[in-house]
Amino acid sequence: MQSATSSPTPLASRPHLEILDGLRGVAAVAVVVFHFMEIIIPDSTKNFIGHGYLAVDFFFCLSGFVIAYAYDNRIEEMSFTKFFMLRLIRLHPLILIGTVIGLVEYFFDPFVSLYAIYGAGKTLLLSISSAFLIPYPLVKDRYANIYHLNPPTWSLLWEYIASIIYATLLFKLRNKALWVLIIFAAGVLFYTAYHFKNLAAGWSGETFWGGGARVFFSFLAGMLVYRSQWILSSRLGLGSASLLLLLALLSPFSNQLNWITEPLIIIFYFPFLISLGAGAQLSDRLAAVCKFSGNISYPLYIVHYPFIWLFFSYMAAQKPSAGQLSILVPLATIALIVLAYLTLIWLDIPIRRYLKRRLEKA
Repeated sequence: MQSATSSPTPLASRPHLEILDGLRGVAAVAVVVFHFMEIIIPDSTKNFIGHGYLAVDFFFCLSGFVIAYAYDNRIEEMSFTKFFMLRLIRLHPLILIGTVIGLVEYFFDPFVSLYAIYGAGKTLLLSISSAFLIPYPLVKDRYANIYHLNPPTWSLLWEYIASIIYATLLFKLRNKALWVLIIFAAGVLFYTAYHFKNLAAGWSGETFWGGGARVFFSFLAGMLVYRSQWILSSRLGLGSASLLLLLALLSPFSNQLNWITEPLIIIFYFPFLISLGAGAQLSDRLAAVCKFSGNISYPLYIVHYPFIWLFFSYMAAQKPSAGQLSILVPLATIALIVLAYLTLIWLDIPIRRYLKRRLEKA
């Protein structure tokens, strides 16, 4: 079967999608704040960013859009091995860096010693699990994350799976076939939300398969937005687009209605935001902001959670006041953004450049 893709006119001559980069960074910061707040206020109905986990679904949708944008017109010219190696080079160095940071926190947490509880053998298995994305929900008293050392990497496992399916099947399908798949995926998404009462699924052993339902729909939706050229040209800027994204993440959390409202946000609102972001206008003064935001989004998402574990231990041991937390959380968030930038500049970019040179020589 030949590829069903074409070269869409509106984006063909556009080298980058700056506002979508900006939104990616906003979503990553929202995830960090959400992870702090879910420890401070475990009751999501009282948490102002109780729907922060939906940022991951926005990432999945944006990933489908960007993968189709970057590869639809050239994937037939490369081997599957080269495509997958490019995905590994883009994603895996930070996964390994996040594993190392997670191990450092695991060993040197001043408030609790998990190593004393689990020992050398299980610690080694935790490290292998995190480094190679092998689910291992060992630490039951800390939510049974499938990757305890760096929990957010659960979504990267599904990113890899989506990439493999894209390179072997999805890029060949015409839009009519994608529509059939996406309608089925929407049904699966609703069932998942109904089964778990919400879509905060995929990160733990008990909810593992829910991650597949989330990426199944959103990745296809992102592809379809690009393939169908649903690009809504407007004067919407970064600020307005960011507010629209935050409306979803700050929407009220309802134990009774989440199974309806969350799939609706993912099915209709996030693809709409991608369409708006792709066609929005960017002022020159905000171009650097969007570039910075897009650059730090992935490292911020990957390296922040070991420090959330440290915060978890600190909360349990020290029980800080609300006033202390109102200062600590903003400062910690800023510090994590700085750490993400330094990780990008000093480690991620040099490693990826080296690996790409090796790939080109090979």
